[in-house]
Amino acid sequence: MARNRIGNSYHINLKEMPEEKKPREKLVKYGPDVLRISELVSIILNTGYRDENVLELSHRIIKEYGSKAIACEKNVGRLMETLGIPVVKACQIVACFELGRRFFQEEPGKMPTIRGPEDVYIYLEDMRKLKKEQFRGLYLNARNKVIHDEVISIGTLTANLVHPREVFQPAIEYLACGVIIAHNHPSGDPEPSEDDLEITRKLATVGKTMDIELLDHIIIGKNKYVSLKEKGMVVE
Repeated sequence: MARNRIGNSYHINLKEMPEEKKPREKLVKYGPDVLRISELVSIILNTGYRDENVLELSHRIIKEYGSKAIACEKNVGRLMETLGIPVVKACQIVACFELGRRFFQEEPGKMPTIRGPEDVYIYLEDMRKLKKEQFRGLYLNARNKVIHDEVISIGTLTANLVHPREVFQPAIEYLACGVIIAHNHPSGDPEPSEDDLEITRKLATVGKTMDIELLDHIIIGKNKYVSLKEKGMVVE
């Protein structure tokens, strides 16, 4: 099997892979249940690049962005910038998951229920190993079910970069009764920084004026989390 040397790893030409390992052939023969998420994404994207085949590209997308985050992303430009992919592939990803999300939202029984910070930590498990900071908003109805999940920003989190409008606009759009914000610390240590506390105070204050409660701010580390609500750092 011919392989091209790239850096310290080998690039395998997808055409030279055994038929039984190719995602499309596996889908036809065994059905979708046996395919990994990255393999399903590779079928959507169809093609890769000279130095990165479609399977490698799909694996990188899931690894860098997180499986739940990529499924909830609606911002084509942010996908392009964060992952370094062209507009066509970013549109394919957004359109595919938007279609699935619309079907998903028609089945309320499948919406996860958040009873406490541990439920948030479990739900957002894809954020634990992300290499970049990701700021997420979970929007809940009166029964504490997640009705919307949105990536608000990616990159170093500072109080100056998080605008309340970006956090509460989806709450208005989806008629949410409460909001839980969460972000990860790539270092693995979830202890809050001063910026984390300032962001929390600012958003809690704005939420009170809008009658949309900021329920919690969860900081996610490698194998643990911190709930600012539990620490008494969220304004009641």
